Amino acid sequence: MTTNHVPVLLNEAVEALAIAPGPRSEGTYVDATFGRGGHARLILDRLGPGGRLIALDRDADAVAAGSSIGDPRLTLMQAWFGSLEQTLHSLGVGKVEGVLLDLGVSSPQLDDARRGFSFRFDAPLDMRMDRSRGETAAQWLARATEAQIREVIKTHGEERFAAQIAKAIVAVRQRGPITRTRQLADIVGAAVRTREPGQDPATRTFQALRIHVNQELEELSLVLPQARSILAVGGRLVVISFHSLEDRIVKNFVRDSAHPGGVPERLALREREMPPPSMRAIGKPLRPTPAETSANPRARSAMLRVAEKIA
Repeated sequence: MTTNHVPVLLNEAVEALAIAPGPRSEGTYVDATFGRGGHARLILDRLGPGGRLIALDRDADAVAAGSSIGDPRLTLMQAWFGSLEQTLHSLGVGKVEGVLLDLGVSSPQLDDARRGFSFRFDAPLDMRMDRSRGETAAQWLARATEAQIREVIKTHGEERFAAQIAKAIVAVRQRGPITRTRQLADIVGAAVRTREPGQDPATRTFQALRIHVNQELEELSLVLPQARSILAVGGRLVVISFHSLEDRIVKNFVRDSAHPGGVPERLALREREMPPPSMRAIGKPLRPTPAETSANPRARSAMLRVAEKIA
């Protein structure tokens, strides 16, 4: 199945990497969420002949789609970005000038019924970005307790009807396994009493299960300190998030890197003895323009944050 993916905040994200003509354009950059290569292609346009782009994606379909680029400056690998340092070490890469993270699910994943990400299609309830490893959503729902299901839907989906949905799922699976997306969407629809206009009752539950199955928040928490570690001084970390939980993790990481704590409250220290900051926030968080969200509704919840490594 072919589908188009429109990169969100494309120009803003690549501009934030500050790939200016000169030494920075000859450096090494990382696109840790290749997707369909929208950001990567623009990065390659900005790089000089000696520059290098290392692109990662856990989805084999994304890596296969990117094989047509054929630019010798691009190294594209199937890898989870939570293993960023290990992956770069395997390539003999030490420091880089920029790291880009475009979080969440891509349009091709949502629009391909076989992947099981969307309630718009009746398909196997899979939801894995990397189909070579881990449990499917159906397998997890078959073994999880009602309390575990409720907690995932409540925390990852911010769903106020999580208790009712979890109870309904457990009741239905006693009669047989829940293996299809439409089956799950119908269960949720029957359990949710009201919903915001224009939003399907299953939206938050499907989001929560996808985040849980792919360990998205855990991977994000793993990759941020690794990105800080591998950035050269002056290097930029650029993160596009689509969910308040993701953005909170990024915001807190940048804040803690800029204002490190860990010093006992009553310990008297001179200013020069305080732990030094390792990064600084660049500008204010950016959201898509009204024109972009009108042209691409999936951009409406996006948030872009930028931080720079300092000495």
